[in-house]
This record gives sequence, structure tokens and C-alpha cells, in this order.
Amino acid sequence: MSGHSKWHNIRLKKGKMDAERGKIFTKLAREIIVAAKNGGGNPDSNLRLRLAVQKARENSMPQDNIQRNIKRGTGELEGTSYEEVTYEGYGPGGVAMIVSCLTDNRNRTVAEVRHLFSRAGGNLGETGCVSWMFDSKGVLSISKEASDEDTVMMTAIDAGAEDVRVEDETFDVITQLEDFQTVRQAFETAGIPVLSAEATMLPKNTVLAEGREADQVIRLMDSLEDNDDVQNVYANFDIPSQVLEAAAS
Repeated sequence: MSGHSKWHNIRLKKGKMDAERGKIFTKLAREIIVAAKNGGGNPDSNLRLRLAVQKARENSMPQDNIQRNIKRGTGELEGTSYEEVTYEGYGPGGVAMIVSCLTDNRNRTVAEVRHLFSRAGGNLGETGCVSWMFDSKGVLSISKEASDEDTVMMTAIDAGAEDVRVEDETFDVITQLEDFQTVRQAFETAGIPVLSAEATMLPKNTVLAEGREADQVIRLMDSLEDNDDVQNVYANFDIPSQVLEAAAS
């Protein structure tokens, strides 16, 4: 599994994201608004909105907030208009990074993202400079405490998953995006709790980052994810789990 997915799961386990709930709500609200604006306000016919609503519920966003944000997206309520922008570049040690943003001010966002890259010793590149290194996939993480490998494997295969990767503390189920909901539903039906589920960008190859470079990559990931305009950061770093664990403590 790619380093950024390990980092995401470790942050979840450490509870760091719970301490930043207000910031998470801001990002979730923007995603719901844009998803509803682009695909309509019915989650049953709008996969992106359905995923956004599920994630909002998993993070304990009140149902009233979810509905208000859907209505802001469909135009039933007034609200800020957000634009989707994606930046690509290289972080410390040549780590490829994709930064997905929702912003109401493109000039502000690109200036802030460029500054964060530069401060960390990286640089932004042209559109397409690293995206070819990634594939769009669905990833469901199952805690090893929740089920055994054989059960997870059989459930995933029967539901049409592409792969199951055994990590330190999780089984990570990889799916095509069009099969993501079917596979997730199969685990819910089987009574196997899903630790996290997301549509993501998985790198085709990874870059080992150690020592000072590993610290720089982690700091850059943190600073990007802390920016209100940044929704997701995808990267192809490979950093030992114990280093990620220590950084998240």
C-alpha cells in the first residue's frame, strides 16, 4: 500500500483527525456542495455525493448540516461557489504528489500550495507531470482485529474486488471505482466493519524516503492537509510504518 494510505490510516488510529474535526467538517462540506452541484442532490444517482455523505456521517457530521450543504450545491440555498483545481509536483526526494483542492480563490490557493512545496524543498510542475504515475481506485481498509485474512479475501473476491493487500494492521481491499460500492456493501452485509473507505489515487510505483527526507515529506503532507482549500493529497512515498507512527504521535 502506498505511503499516503498508510499515513491516512495511522492518523485515523491516533485520533489526530478527531482533534481537527472543525477543519474536517469544512472540507467535507465543500465536497458535498461540489458533488451536489455537479451531479445533482440525490445520493442514489450521484456516486460522488453518496461517498461524500457517507464520509460525513462517519465523521459525525449532523444530518441537518449534510442536507444544508446539499441544498447549497443544488442552489436551493445560497452559498459560496467552489472551483475544483488539481496541482502536481515533486516533494523532497523526488516524491510525486497530486494535490486536489476546492477553492473560492484559485490565485490564493496556488500561491499557498506553491509556497508549501518550496518551503519543503519541492516544486510544483505542469499538469500531467506526475498523474500518469497513479491509478484511480477504491480502497477499503479492514482492521485485522475485525476479521481474519481468509474471510476478508473471500468476501472481497466474491464481491468483485481487484486485490487484497496485507498491511501491518489492516487488510486493504482494492477495487475499480465502478465496483467500490458493491464491494463495500458486501462487507457491510457480512458484518465486517470497514475502518476507512475512499476513492483515491494509488501510485504504480513508490519512492523510498528515509531519514531527513522522510521527515520533510511528512511535514509537507501535514502542511498541505492542514490547508482549508486542500481536499486530498496523493503521494508515492514509501516510509517505514514505525516512522509514520512516531510522526503521528
